[in-house]
Amino acid sequence: MSDTVKDQVLRIIADQAVLEVSDVTMDSTLEGLGIDSLGLVEAIFAIEEAFDIQVPFNANDPSESDFDISSVAAIVTAVEGLVAEQKA
Repeated sequence: MSDTVKDQVLRIIADQAVLEVSDVTMDSTLEGLGIDSLGLVEAIFAIEEAFDIQVPFNANDPSESDFDISSVAAIVTAVEGLVAEQKA
């Protein structure tokens, strides 16, 4: 059975935070997981590669991005939306 988008995003975020996937919850924030701006950029690249999507994220000005990184749940939702758009 293939992983869900959520499973893959959680694994990517856990890798960046050097944590176990079980330590990453949907309520977690990247900051709370200890992921800095460089880790965030690396996570975004990993997500783009894993799902073959373009994430609308501006690393120089994250607040200007259409990509919600306020929590793990928000990132999963955003990635699911991008994957669905790409398949459409």
